[in-house]
Amino acid sequence: MTAPLSQDLRKRLVRAVEEGASARGAAARFAVSASAAIKLVRRVRQTGSTAPAKIGGYRKPLLAGQEEFLRELTASRKGITLAEIRVALIERGVAPVSLMTIWTMLKRLDQSHKKSR
Repeated sequence: MTAPLSQDLRKRLVRAVEEGASARGAAARFAVSASAAIKLVRRVRQTGSTAPAKIGGYRKPLLAGQEEFLRELTASRKGITLAEIRVALIERGVAPVSLMTIWTMLKRLDQSHKKSR
């Protein structure tokens, strides 16, 4: 992911558009993508601000809501593999997920279990 344009460049782009240039023309002049310029001009018209929007954010885990099932499954079947857990999740009606997603959720559950002790 790239970094947001500098505030100085944002202001120069907007000023050029306000002075009559098209967003694409200003983008070419300042060597930025047309898409970035168009989105910036749209944002300024909507909010009045040249500040960048929030980047990133929280994503709910794909297996949210399956924590108790995973705890019970791993407690009842010592040595169960990630592939076997995946099959059990699919049988339960959970859309297929990667083994890494399962491993990450199990790691998260283990960490929360250690904190609660």
